[in-house]
Amino acid sequence: MANAFNEVNMHTLWQDLRYGARMLLKSPSVSIVVILALALGIGANTAIFSVINSVLLRPLPYDQADRLLFLNERSRVMDEMSISYPNFTDWRNQNHVFEKIGVYNRGSYNLTGSGDAERIPTAQVSADLFTALRANALIGRVFTNDEDQPGATPVVILGYGLWQRRFGGQMSILNQTLTLNGKSYTVIGVMPSDYAYPSRVDMWVPVGQLSGDPNWQQRGNHPGLYGVARLKPGATMAQAQADMDNIAANLEKQYPDSNAGDRVRIRPMLEVFVGDVRSTLWVLFGAVGFVLLIACANIANLLLARATARQKEMAIRAALGAGRWRIARQLLTESVLLAIVGGAFGLLIAHWAIRFILYVSPTAIPRSREISLDWKVLGFTLALSFLTGILFGLVPAMQAAEVDVHETLKETGRGVSGRHWLRSSLVIVEVATTMVLLIGAGLMIRSFYRLQNVNPGFSYEHLTSFSVSLPQKKYVSEEQRSEFFNRLLENLRTLPGVASAAAASGLPLGNNGWQTSFVVEGRPLPPRSETPLMEACTVTPDYFRAMKIPLLRGRYFDEHDNRSFLAGRDLSKYDEGERLISGSNVIIVDEEFARRHWPDEEAVGKQIRFGSDAKAPVLTVVGVVGRVKMEGLAEDSHRVQGYFAFAQLPFNGMTVIIKATGDPNQLIAAARQQVKSIDPNQPIYNIRTMDEIRGESVAPQRLNLTLLSIFAGIALVLAIVGIYGVMSYSVTQRTHEIGIRMAIGAQPRDVFRMVIGHGMTLTIIGIAFGLVGAFALTRLMTTMLFGVRPTDPMTFTIIAVLLTGVALIACYIPGRRATKVDPVVSLRYE
Repeated sequence: MANAFNEVNMHTLWQDLRYGARMLLKSPSVSIVVILALALGIGANTAIFSVINSVLLRPLPYDQADRLLFLNERSRVMDEMSISYPNFTDWRNQNHVFEKIGVYNRGSYNLTGSGDAERIPTAQVSADLFTALRANALIGRVFTNDEDQPGATPVVILGYGLWQRRFGGQMSILNQTLTLNGKSYTVIGVMPSDYAYPSRVDMWVPVGQLSGDPNWQQRGNHPGLYGVARLKPGATMAQAQADMDNIAANLEKQYPDSNAGDRVRIRPMLEVFVGDVRSTLWVLFGAVGFVLLIACANIANLLLARATARQKEMAIRAALGAGRWRIARQLLTESVLLAIVGGAFGLLIAHWAIRFILYVSPTAIPRSREISLDWKVLGFTLALSFLTGILFGLVPAMQAAEVDVHETLKETGRGVSGRHWLRSSLVIVEVATTMVLLIGAGLMIRSFYRLQNVNPGFSYEHLTSFSVSLPQKKYVSEEQRSEFFNRLLENLRTLPGVASAAAASGLPLGNNGWQTSFVVEGRPLPPRSETPLMEACTVTPDYFRAMKIPLLRGRYFDEHDNRSFLAGRDLSKYDEGERLISGSNVIIVDEEFARRHWPDEEAVGKQIRFGSDAKAPVLTVVGVVGRVKMEGLAEDSHRVQGYFAFAQLPFNGMTVIIKATGDPNQLIAAARQQVKSIDPNQPIYNIRTMDEIRGESVAPQRLNLTLLSIFAGIALVLAIVGIYGVMSYSVTQRTHEIGIRMAIGAQPRDVFRMVIGHGMTLTIIGIAFGLVGAFALTRLMTTMLFGVRPTDPMTFTIIAVLLTGVALIACYIPGRRATKVDPVVSLRYE
């Protein structure tokens, strides 16, 4: 019996599918419009879901990734502080909750001796990092703990991309020697192509080999190290936090001068990867959901109209014995068939949309390499297509199933007026939903406009930059480093098209500076945990002029700001770091520095101490300059800014800035040749114009603006089509009524006003609901906005007026057509 029942059901379903396909082919124009609308809606949803799936839902590509935690230090003045190496070793030895804990930082090495010199992005990692991640080499092996020690044989692991690009994927690369920063390293392994931690690096070297440096043994030195730990089975994050807090408290007692107030911040690894993008992606997913809802409302209206045209067909089927469920199922089958076809085309649109998203802002989305249309996304698309078919097909199907056989078979022309309220309700839903999306897009437009008009404190025009990192082994002394960069800048200034050239240890908008503590001379020392920090940067004298950073008081650096004052001083007891900073005796501060520390005094001539150590040099303020956006246009650490003279504090790694008279990109080839003329083995890297740096700093905001604007634009077009379609259909259905009105004296303007009034009533109701919805939902966009409140009255008002005007245009054509009705012809309509 059960088998026979199933066979009957399958046969009936097959009949419905074949009949539904014939009906869709019978009305190709309607079918194409519906499929196109569905493809756009489902494709957009699939694209955003694929991003959410890859970024938020998919586990990190490591074994039992839910047990991986990210660690860093925090203090009372900094929540995101890197780890000092001695603290790391104590954490590793004293914790009771981690299987393994490793650390890493980012750097870069000059690769020379085989082909052109190249700067390779490199991670300096502890051996246990690979163990914590349970990552193994594709060929060869990863580091051992013996190799992660001072004095061990220098070894290196290559990334898959570098191995293929530079060494042709040769297996013989193992045990070969590479020259990195003038030092020989033995290749012991190559990582798999899908291994990318930390991201955007091509080599890994043992960080423990650097720990023999005296600076690394200072607990107050935080050399950019961050930790990754794997929880023991059964251990929780709360237990890990308690354990690490206990270790930090004990270290604070042991080392109060360096560890006072310092604690450990622990977060799930996935949270660190995702960052602030989580809420943004869910907002975008909600937006594309609204687009699909509007498309469904439009399609439902279209199918309601078509159901009216098929009333006699349904009445005949009912007269022949078809029940209500049988008729409804036939129409639902047609709807689902349309949705499945639309979903198939939607997958193609989703593929293009993902490529577009990554093209617009390739760096704005974390884990972007993992975004793909996998089986989960395909399942989502199939389920969404099916549910969409049910959603837009249910109301027309139920209406058609309630056909009155006797009345319908007598009907000769007019449709059933009882369905008008359904179509009107769908229009209200479309307008309300469109209103929410348009307000969201409007807020993003205003936010992005304000962001673009933020004063960065410098000029972007005709500036290009590149980085140069001198190997420590080759350029040991401060004099050698100063000579290299001074000679390079002098050579660059002689090039045609160069207005000026300068160098800095970091550029604005990229958080490329460094932080250092300081104390104001003549004032009581604050507690160590409350010692203020500054954003510090080492610059050459022409830096401020090239960047057009205004001088407010005092002077810029000049050739007299050098290390000559150290002549005759015994620095033999100083370590390398102390010797380097001892050469500083002047500083230029930003206006916020002066306002905060000398609010009612002249800052020029005041003195600060470089750090709180008694041996730290005293610096005299020689100038005050305008404040610069260091982190990004939308970000501000609120730390004061200080600039050191390069001649007094010459770093190995500097960024060279060229101010051009024309296109700055035309100067890069000549600049590279100038570097080679000084040192043939010295590469340049990180070549970017300031306009490109600015674009990267607003990439997330640009992506949000682009996507929300596209979604709102699609919604607006669908809403216009929906309003126009309903009003046109209403005029057609009311032709007889309009003829009677005009026959008894109604003027064309009265008919026009009636049609316009009906359409605008629906629009105003929809706008009212949309304003309420937007007031509630735009609060979710708070973190996406800059300088604009999520309930900004101006945006709400402008969008309401805009949508009202657009709706008026959509109603105009049907209204004009209604005034052309001939009463004589329309009265024959019966």
